[in-house]
Order: sequence, then structure tokens, then C-alpha cells
Amino acid sequence: MDERKIFWSPQKRQEEFLKRGEYEALYGGAAGGGKSDALLAEALRQVHIPHYRGIIFRKTYPQLSELEDRSDEMYKAAFPKAVYNKTKHCWSFPSGAKIYFGAMQYTKDRLNYQGKRYDFVGFDELTHFTYDEYSYMFSRNRPGGSGTRVYMRATANPGGIGHGWVKQRFITAGKPMTPIVDDYTVYSPKGEPLSVKRSRIFIPASVFDNEILLQNDPQYLASLAMLPEAEKKALLYGDWDSFSGQVFTEWRDNPEHYRDRRWTHVIEPFEIPRHWQIVRGFDFGYAKPFSVGWYAVDTKGTVYRIKEYYGCTNTPNTGVKINPSEIAAQIRRIENEDINLKGRSIYGVADPSIFDKSRGESVADIMAKHPNYIVWSPGDNSRLSGKMQYHYRLSFDNEGVPMFYCFNTCRHFIRTIPALCYDDSKVEDINTAQEDHIYDECRYVLMDHPIAAPVSLRTPYNPDDPLELHKKPSAESFYMI
Repeated sequence: MDERKIFWSPQKRQEEFLKRGEYEALYGGAAGGGKSDALLAEALRQVHIPHYRGIIFRKTYPQLSELEDRSDEMYKAAFPKAVYNKTKHCWSFPSGAKIYFGAMQYTKDRLNYQGKRYDFVGFDELTHFTYDEYSYMFSRNRPGGSGTRVYMRATANPGGIGHGWVKQRFITAGKPMTPIVDDYTVYSPKGEPLSVKRSRIFIPASVFDNEILLQNDPQYLASLAMLPEAEKKALLYGDWDSFSGQVFTEWRDNPEHYRDRRWTHVIEPFEIPRHWQIVRGFDFGYAKPFSVGWYAVDTKGTVYRIKEYYGCTNTPNTGVKINPSEIAAQIRRIENEDINLKGRSIYGVADPSIFDKSRGESVADIMAKHPNYIVWSPGDNSRLSGKMQYHYRLSFDNEGVPMFYCFNTCRHFIRTIPALCYDDSKVEDINTAQEDHIYDECRYVLMDHPIAAPVSLRTPYNPDDPLELHKKPSAESFYMI
């Protein structure tokens, strides 16, 4: 008679995660979905193979304590002879296989894993990591012998420094539970093209998928419901458009109002009247993306972002590495062809660092040369004042009208601005490790057209605002900047 005891078994949603065959899989999106257990269990899959090596990351070593405690319960129950070395953060199994716990508090820490190999790489709370940290482990994800499966897994909630790239890579790239396949071409030493594929998938999970947790703690739903609105939407419902630490909580992108322009910042493009001012903003980048944005300013002072030229590869926060003269040539071409820019007088404002001549000819001087003649004025780089200009302009009046709009064709602005989060140390400023190049470029334009803080407004219930439908405010509620 088989008297082996089952110490842990996956729930339905965890099972969906565990059976996936894609190279990458992201599990979670909300709190309470059993993410850590699923990741720890997945790492055990190949511990019967002597040369198997796995690793699970948290951002810092202190954050690993809960994972280590839970692994002690799970791994010891399944493999009583397994031994954990707290100094090396490593489980050793009877076969000789090992599972490590690692950390990358700073991006430079990824080099601590240079020269090492892991068949399995897992990231717990992936949104705490930058893309540079995550993608570096692609190179470390390789076998040490035959017979192992090589792949990566991750868990996450919305929010954190990596929110933007994680959302882009796993959430908006395809439908949940649907594989996303990328094709790559590499060339052999003889120059022969070789086609390779990689697949990834998002497996959504929430507290509603964790029946055991709800049985053990029926009030956990109430705990999540009591959170501030942004955190509740993220952690209870897995809303990737709302999260704790989000800088611009005022942001609205409501397609139902693209035409009437109420309670939305994103609108349909239209032909700009000839008497409106056109302003061009610029933030230079080479290894990191550069950003050029064109803005129209109406007679009331409302700013419209009408076009963008963003120097980014398909890899998040990675620049296309072209020189200033090439950027200037593309700007000139765009301004000669675009219906809203052609024949217009355009004023340019840019990051003041492009005027630096300490290393020779400045970026600004190069772009102003023949035949492009793209001229800039130095922008005001006051960071906190610039951030407040965003807040002032994104706020709505009682009719749902803001002082800033963005054409729905400016997809990189729409992608990056709502994803910005606060810096943990400079708590009033954004975290500059994020993809903040468009933010900076637009900030120079807004500082060149500053407005005063809006007066506090008594805001009635707005049934047309999709984010207000669930909560009708009291008669005494106020909208405050």
C-alpha cells in the first residue's frame, strides 16, 4: 500500500501555470493567487537530475526571508534529506541538484551571476526589477548537461519600477492565456540566416483563484477591499492601469470620449488651426531612447501632444544608437511632410545638457547645422516644478476638461507616462531608472508654458468618468490638487 502523503498540490489556476510549455510565463496580476507557492513548486520540477541548477530572485536578500521560510516547509516535506545553506542561500538535494535564492538590489548586481548557468530562472515580484536585470538572465539560462529543460518563470502584481515593461511584455502584448511568439534571425559564422523562436504567456490569477486562502481567511477579501482605491484595483482585481506609487493618478484614457474630449486625456487626431502655436520638445539619448514630441497650444493655453518620434528599439528602454545629425534629418523630414507641421513656424525646447561643449561640439550645435537647421532653446530642468505642471494640466474641471491632451497616435507617451512611479528615496520625484525620456521631453515643454495651480473645485458625481462609476461622492467631497 502506498502511504506517501501529499504535502502540497496545486489549485486550478496554479496548475495552469505549472503545465505551461512556453519559454517564459508570468503568473499573477493580483494579490492572493498563490504565486510564491507556484514558483517554489516549479523550481522543484527537475531536482532528480544531478546537474540541475535553479535560481529564484527577489529584489533584495531581506525580501527573500518569506520565500526561504516557505521553501523550508515545502522542500523539507518533499525531500527530507535536502539541506539548506543559509550563507549561500542554496538548497542541496540528494541527487546533487541545487536551487539558489538570489537578489539584484542594483542593476550592477546582475554581473554577480556572470559565468554561471541555471536551467531554471524564476523571478518573484517581477515588477520590482528593471528589464536590464531580467533580460540579463536570458544569457545565464542554459543547461549544464543533457536532459534538463531550460526556461524562465515569474510572478508579479501591478506597480513598482518594472511595471511599464512588464505590462508591455506580458499584458498588452497579447491576450491572457494566449502564447505570444517572437521570431528572431541569427547568422552562422558563414553568414547563413537561422530562424529561432521564443514564446511567452501571461497566466492571470487573483485571490478568487485561491480557494484554500479564502477558506482559511474569509476576511482577506475585506482586507483588500479596504485598501486605497489604486491599490485595491491593482491587488484585488489585477488592474494594470492603477497601482500603488503611480505618479499620475489623474490619467484617463477613455476611447468612448476621444471625440467629445471629456474625462479623457487621449483624443482623436484633428487638423490643427493655423493660428495655434507649435512647440517641439527633445530629450537626447543614444544607448537609451531619445524622444521628440510636437505640441500644439490653443488660444486658451491648452497643450496638445500631436506627434512623436521616439528612438527606442523593440527592447524596453533601449535606444537605437543614432547620432544627432541623423535625428535632426528625421525631424526635418517629419516637419516637411506632416499635415499639422508642414509650413509652420516651430519653436524647439530641449534638455539643457545638449548644449554642453565640454567634450567638443555640442549636440545642439550638430543638429543646427546645414542641411537640417534644427534649432533648440534650453529647457527649464526644474524636476519638481515640472512634475507639478503635469499635475496641474492633467486635472479636470467640473466639465471633465483638462489642460492637456494627447493624440491617440502617440502610443509611446500613452504607454510610458501612466506607468511612472515615485522614487523610494526622493519621494516627491519620479524614479529615474524607469523609461522616463518622454516624461522629461514633455516636461521641458510644459515648463515653457507654465500654468498656475487650479483652484480647488467642488466636483459633483460624474457618470461619464469610467473610474467614478462605482463610487458616488458625498455632497461635501472636493477635488483637490
